[in-house]
Amino acid sequence: MTVADLSLMAQDYLKLIWKCQEWSDDPVSTNALAGRLGVSASTVSGNIKKLASQGLIDHTPYGAIQLSHDGHAAAVQMVRRHRLLETYLVVRLGYGWDEVHDEAENLEHSVSQKFIDRIDADLGHPSRDPHGDPIPDAAGEVVRPAARQLSDVEPGDCGYIARILDDDAELLRYLDEQRLVLDTHVTVDEHRRFAGSLAITRSLVGEEPRRLDLGLAAAESIWLTTTPHQHRVAAGTAPE
Repeated sequence: MTVADLSLMAQDYLKLIWKCQEWSDDPVSTNALAGRLGVSASTVSGNIKKLASQGLIDHTPYGAIQLSHDGHAAAVQMVRRHRLLETYLVVRLGYGWDEVHDEAENLEHSVSQKFIDRIDADLGHPSRDPHGDPIPDAAGEVVRPAARQLSDVEPGDCGYIARILDDDAELLRYLDEQRLVLDTHVTVDEHRRFAGSLAITRSLVGEEPRRLDLGLAAAESIWLTTTPHQHRVAAGTAPE
């Protein structure tokens, strides 16, 4: 089954279910999807029943929502489309990393598979998008880095920014201003749990280290790895 065989609703739902499970072991529920989509739980329930009847998901009433084999394959195709489009918009068309999510949401439903394959080749088969999320390859394989949220890193530990959530454009602009972008080295200095903030030190090549304070929401949106990015080059950071 290809994504061209699916309705727009099915494409969106399958992609979202897959993304909910990409970085979390929490079960995917109807209420969770409703919150992410901004629709009622009853609307989600009706659409989940349609997807189940098409063999795209496995779901029992009040149980967790799981992708079937066909559903998973289609979801990965949609994720690949979205992340390649985001990368192309940044690398080739000069978009900011805070501008590409909605554009890619619109384009992913209408472009052909030939177009996706062409931009993948043009970009040199990137392994991550501008926000650090891994791009599935043409065979549907995904290499996810071993990363943890900055908010969970203990004082004295350090790492490289590997991923930043892309659903808040204002936050992305703020992090860009602070130069907290992909591959930046960060050391956690202090947790101020009662104040809901962290003190960190940002280190960039050729610059003096800079100490910054981050709120919990920002810290929860950043994921660190212990080593720099080693895979195929993509956009990497927000454009200068």
